[in-house]
Amino acid sequence: MKFSRNESPIDRIIRIVLGIGLAGLALAGAVSAPVLYLVWAVAAIALVTGIVGFCPLYALFRIGTRRAAH
Repeated sequence: MKFSRNESPIDRIIRIVLGIGLAGLALAGAVSAPVLYLVWAVAAIALVTGIVGFCPLYALFRIGTRRAAH
């Protein structure tokens, strides 16, 4: 499997902002266990996929939000 970027810049920004927001909620104590663990997991996934620009689910379903290079 080739790990090429499959997210548009806007998609990446949304994921990074979402990840930071969810991490902020978790750090602020706005959620408690067991939901806290789910929030941390989603925040980590959103941040990593946003920073890297590759989403494994997009690759699995052969979709992408990034324009093809001409």
